Amino acid sequence: MKLNEIRDNAGARKGRMRIGRGIGSGKGKTGGRGVKGQSSRTGVALNGFEGGQMPLYRRLPKRGFNNANFKKRFAEVNLGRLQQAVDAKKLDAKKTIDLATLQAAGLVDKPFDGVKLLAKGELSAKVTIEVTGASKAAVEAVEKAGGKVVVTAPAKGEAKADA
Repeated sequence: MKLNEIRDNAGARKGRMRIGRGIGSGKGKTGGRGVKGQSSRTGVALNGFEGGQMPLYRRLPKRGFNNANFKKRFAEVNLGRLQQAVDAKKLDAKKTIDLATLQAAGLVDKPFDGVKLLAKGELSAKVTIEVTGASKAAVEAVEKAGGKVVVTAPAKGEAKADA
């Protein structure tokens, strides 16, 4: 057997059904869409419609509170990424690291409502970092490495970020 002789088993691949190609094809005339009605027409997208039955999204109870319009969004920076940037000489560990230096180093693309420091990864460099928010574990890890976390006040009109 050669590579050019390899074939699928007989019947392994079935051709697609060509609909609307005459009444003798088995899927002619209405093309499997039934007769009349909205869904027999083109351009119909009835997402969530269940034929008049109460749809699932309306049957299930809604829970919680969705504060999407006023929710604060933070750009997240992990300790591991911070250490990588220090090792790659993109960040100077001796200077204070703030939003501008994080953006220049490519760690933050869009700052949204500020920058939040998270504890994923290891940090061995002694750094002073100025952020809008930081997790407790991240603050502990930075202080353990001999550094310091300065949590700045959010911009005017924003709720205070958790420290």
